[in-house]
Amino acid sequence: MRLTRPLALLGVLCISFSAIFVRLAHVSPATAAFFRTAYAVPVLWILWRSTRAGDHRESRLRWWAAASGVLLAVDLVLWHRAIDDIGAGLATVLANTQVVFVGLYAWAFQRERPTREASLVIPVIFLGVALISGLGRADAYGAAPVAGVIFGVLAGVAYAGFLLGYRRSGKAQSGPPTGPLLDSTVGAAVAAIAFGAFEPGFSLAPTWPAHGWLVALALTTQVSGWLLIGIALPRLPALETSVMLMLQPMGTVIWAGLIFGENLSITQWAGVALVLLGIVVLSWRGSARAARRES
Repeated sequence: MRLTRPLALLGVLCISFSAIFVRLAHVSPATAAFFRTAYAVPVLWILWRSTRAGDHRESRLRWWAAASGVLLAVDLVLWHRAIDDIGAGLATVLANTQVVFVGLYAWAFQRERPTREASLVIPVIFLGVALISGLGRADAYGAAPVAGVIFGVLAGVAYAGFLLGYRRSGKAQSGPPTGPLLDSTVGAAVAAIAFGAFEPGFSLAPTWPAHGWLVALALTTQVSGWLLIGIALPRLPALETSVMLMLQPMGTVIWAGLIFGENLSITQWAGVALVLLGIVVLSWRGSARAARRES
C-alpha cells in the first residue's frame, strides 16, 4: 500500500498536538487521560458501527486491544505528570524513548533485525532528540527535572508496551482499524478512571475552556491520529513505526514555540533537522528485516 507511510506520518502529525492540548486544558494527569479517551469512545463507536460488517476479529485479538489500552492509560498518566514537571517538549521527547524498548523487544521476540541503515541512523536520531530537548543548557526548563525525567522514561516503557500490544491486536486484522482502536480506547478509559480514584486532583466535573481543549485532544489525537496510525501499524516493521513516532516530539517542540512562544535555540533547530533526516532515511530505506532461519 503506497499510502501506508504518508498516512502514518499524518497520524503522527495529529498526535504531536497532544501535549499542547494537555497544557492548555490545565487539568490533572488522570483527568486528561480519562476525558481524552472518554470523549473519543462515542465517535469511534459510530465509526465502528458503520464498518463492523468487515470486523471479523477473534475475541483474543479484542482482548489484546483492550489490554494495550490499559498500558496506554499508564503511559498517558505518567506522561501528563511529566508535562507538569518538565514541560510539553521535553516530556514528549522522553516518552519517545519507547523506540529503544520497542526495538529491543522486536529484536529479541519478533525476529526483526535492524538494517545497517537503522543501526547508523537511530543514534543520529537520538542525538537530534537530545538536542531538541535542550539537555545540558544552563536554562533547562522544568519545575521538577529529576521527577519529570523519571516519569517521562517510565511513560516511554508503557508507551512501548501499548504500541506492541496494539500492533499485535491488529496484525491479523484485514478489516477496518476502528475496531482495535475502539477496544483499546475503552480499555484506556476504564484504566484512567481507576487511576483517578487515587489522584487528589481528579475530577469528572466539566469546566470551560478546559473540556473544550480535551474534546479537541480526543478528536485530533485519539480519533484522527490513531486511526491513521492504526491503518499503517500492522503493515510496517515494529521498529520503523516506532521511529516514525519520534516525529511527535519534533512537532510538539515546534507547536510549543508557535503557540506558547517557547523559542528554539540554534542547537534545538539542529536537533529538529537531524530527527527529520533520520525519519526520511528510515522511511526510504527501511529499518528492519526478518531474521534468517537457522539451518
